[in-house]
Amino acid sequence: MELNPNRFMETAVIALEDIRLQSALERATGNADGRRRQMLAELDGPDALRLQGRAARLRAMADLPDLLEQVERQVTANNGHVLWAVDGDEANRHVLDICQKHNLKRGVKSKSMATEEIGLLPVLEKAGITMLETDLGEYIVQLSGSHPSHIIMPVMHMTKDQVGDLFEEKLGMPPTDEAADMTAFARQTLREEFLAADFGMSGGNFIIAETGTLVIVTNEGNGRLSTGMPPVHIAVVGIEKVIPTWEDFATLIQLLPRSATGQRMSVYTNMINGPARDGEPDGPQAFYLILLDNGRSDVYASEYTEALACIRCGACLNACPVYQNIGGHAYGSVYSGPIGAVLTPLLQGKENASLLPFASSLCGACQAACPVMINLPDMLLKLRRDLQAEQEPMWRFGLKAWAFGMQHPLLFEIGGKAASAATRMMAETTGSGHLETLPYPLSGWTDHRDFPPFAGQPFHDWWRKNRKS
Repeated sequence: MELNPNRFMETAVIALEDIRLQSALERATGNADGRRRQMLAELDGPDALRLQGRAARLRAMADLPDLLEQVERQVTANNGHVLWAVDGDEANRHVLDICQKHNLKRGVKSKSMATEEIGLLPVLEKAGITMLETDLGEYIVQLSGSHPSHIIMPVMHMTKDQVGDLFEEKLGMPPTDEAADMTAFARQTLREEFLAADFGMSGGNFIIAETGTLVIVTNEGNGRLSTGMPPVHIAVVGIEKVIPTWEDFATLIQLLPRSATGQRMSVYTNMINGPARDGEPDGPQAFYLILLDNGRSDVYASEYTEALACIRCGACLNACPVYQNIGGHAYGSVYSGPIGAVLTPLLQGKENASLLPFASSLCGACQAACPVMINLPDMLLKLRRDLQAEQEPMWRFGLKAWAFGMQHPLLFEIGGKAASAATRMMAETTGSGHLETLPYPLSGWTDHRDFPPFAGQPFHDWWRKNRKS
């Protein structure tokens, strides 16, 4: 499956007509958003905690360069290695160099959006290195040759029956309708891979600057097995994941599981301080932390810095009416939903994702659900402004002329009557009595939206006639 954000209109139409996808999305997003609301409602002051979490993330953004240097010092002091990657290609080269240095050929990986972002697995495969996803959702995605459709729940787009059919086809699983049986079969299959792997990979939910600690939050034991059993651990983490202190972590770890999966706490919270120390029986012999930029510095230096405060909980996706109807693949990006509609144009270039800022009703549900209160609607509007400013002169002139007419009552009234008369004439020529499509360039509106008929009598005329009575 090829990801292409500029095919959004085409892929969204396909998603809307997919009955099984609609069934999966309705159940999954509704359950996830409902659990989030329930868990937050248990708190005495959920908004106070959200404000505290927001402050922690914004404080990290304000001091990001200094915090990153602090992370490098602490990880190095803990006998780990820190590598910097300006883009995805450099990050992939770092991973290949580490594999060559240690003669690594077979790896296991816990869930990581950063490695998905840089397209790591095809690079490793081309180099003859086997890498297996061990998060159950990511494992299913890998088996199907697809991409994750959700930040937290990679297979939100699939039903239980589809997963069962996939396991029967790819793994030879005996037929079953029980989710527990499917999970047990996958667990047994993956356990052998952990034992055979010579290196493990992960992303990271947070990096705590004051101690250089990498934190991985999971609901499956694969995170600990991937990072603790193999002799080499490689972590690829975006530079925005840094937070200053353990006190900030104590706040954010209360928000992340409640917002992501509707849990008070995730099952596993793994804290990694580097390779195993002398006398420790468990842990890798070598630890590498690759700090990924890949456009984040440009976002950091712009008016969209707040987008980097995202803690990747996926709550905005579950609450968004657009995502609820089309799922994640329609966005054509690793990051979908409202946060993806902001991040993808910023990280990949606005011209490469020009439709995504318009994939929103601007209802504000995303900001209301966000645990750190990121103002996503405002950033979507600003991106639309930026895209409008980059349009051809003819379009910019047309919009200015339209705005001028809307601001002057006489021109507004004349324009309304002219448009009403013109559409009635066009409707009469079609014989339908109602105009459903407009000619180019106005067809850009009616190709995807219903065109409401003009009222028989404008309100201004009615008001002039009836205002005395």
